[in-house]
Amino acid sequence: MPDRRFKRILLKLSGEVLMGDGDGGLAIDPAVTARVAGEIADVQANGHQLCVVVGGGNIFRGISAAAKGIERATADYMGMLATVMNALAVQNALEAIGVETRVQSAIPMASVCEPFIRRRAERHLQKGRVVIFAAGVGSPYFTTDSGAALRAAEMKCDALFKGTSVDGVYDADPKQVATAKRYETISYDAVLARNLKVMDASAVALCRDNAIPIVVFNIREHGNFAAVLAGDGVSTIVQGEPADARL
Repeated sequence: MPDRRFKRILLKLSGEVLMGDGDGGLAIDPAVTARVAGEIADVQANGHQLCVVVGGGNIFRGISAAAKGIERATADYMGMLATVMNALAVQNALEAIGVETRVQSAIPMASVCEPFIRRRAERHLQKGRVVIFAAGVGSPYFTTDSGAALRAAEMKCDALFKGTSVDGVYDADPKQVATAKRYETISYDAVLARNLKVMDASAVALCRDNAIPIVVFNIREHGNFAAVLAGDGVSTIVQGEPADARL
């Protein structure tokens, strides 16, 4: 299970995590965003260096819009802009509780954030700042999962943590199949071969090729990020062999 081998972490959050569970229709729920920021702050206070990537699906999902008639590249660029909005919201929530944060965008927009510069991001981490990477890889046809895997590799992260609404990787959708079994650990190749939808295939392959473990956990459960890092929480770790194991 994850432990303090993971000094530098990239946290990948889906945009939907920021929406909360209410019926108010808020794309970004300030209370939920503040809670997520608290989870990040707790982990950083324990001595970890943190990078963050937030998806944009709570505001705009490019691939869905493309299916409805918007040209794919245009839809993807719109989705990238949504990730910048989410990144700024998380930055605001972190700085409200005293955590120094920088947003770096793969699409330059100097009025609101820094451009992505790897060495500058490295310096921010060394100074104890949280770095939020926005706008994916800056090009269409790539998901934010791929962007997260790329940034994790570039920043030499020890692990990529994917915070979702489920507590790990299952052999079937646990929301639809009551008998679905959760993997405690599983190999990259098994995830790809079984099409388990942990992340998109290119992201999993990039993590595999750079030996970056992927830890899937439920970010909606209060305190779970820190608990998983301490070895107490529930999660699935995707890594190289040994063979798969299940709870």
